[in-house]
Amino acid sequence: MLAICFLVFRDGFTNYIAMPHIPLDENLPGITGLLNYRQDTALPIRQLTQILLRGESTLTEADRELIATVVSQGNECKFCTAAHTAAADVLLGERETAEKVKHDPENAPVSPKMKFLLEIARRTQANARTVSAELVANAKQAGATDLEIHDTVLIAGLFCLYNKYVDGLASVTPTDPAFYDRLANILKTSGYMPSANRYASLNATS
Repeated sequence: MLAICFLVFRDGFTNYIAMPHIPLDENLPGITGLLNYRQDTALPIRQLTQILLRGESTLTEADRELIATVVSQGNECKFCTAAHTAAADVLLGERETAEKVKHDPENAPVSPKMKFLLEIARRTQANARTVSAELVANAKQAGATDLEIHDTVLIAGLFCLYNKYVDGLASVTPTDPAFYDRLANILKTSGYMPSANRYASLNATS
């Protein structure tokens, strides 16, 4: 008979009861605990993420967080969707755009170019073979460069990895929105590379 274990996490993770499939630091939910669990594999993943989401680009950091958001939403990864929605929000200084991109993309307040790039990201997530020559041509006609299209597909692929990593190991998903706001501020100020006391403020309760 399958034994089911439950673990109640501390204040930052109220209302969520779960047990990851492997032992993780209970103070580091979602991807944070997984990256901490095996730091040698985490480093190249972090480096790629830093290049793609915070490196030099003609796409804004907020644009790239929106790509991460729609891919995570398509994969139904609650942790990553909440985390990157919050990151996009803090970079944009408002909450409307990310919600529209997720739930009403046709009317989202983003450029036509960005709408095509987000559609490329969605198709890459759902079935990469449906990224058609016509869609790419439309994106280019709207002003997308080859590099922007390349990076959109690569960000989508990267976040498919993140989403499956988080959910495949049943990493904890906090339900408190304030947790994701704190994480978003870390991502805004410190990016994706490891640093001393990186998550010191993550579990604050005030």
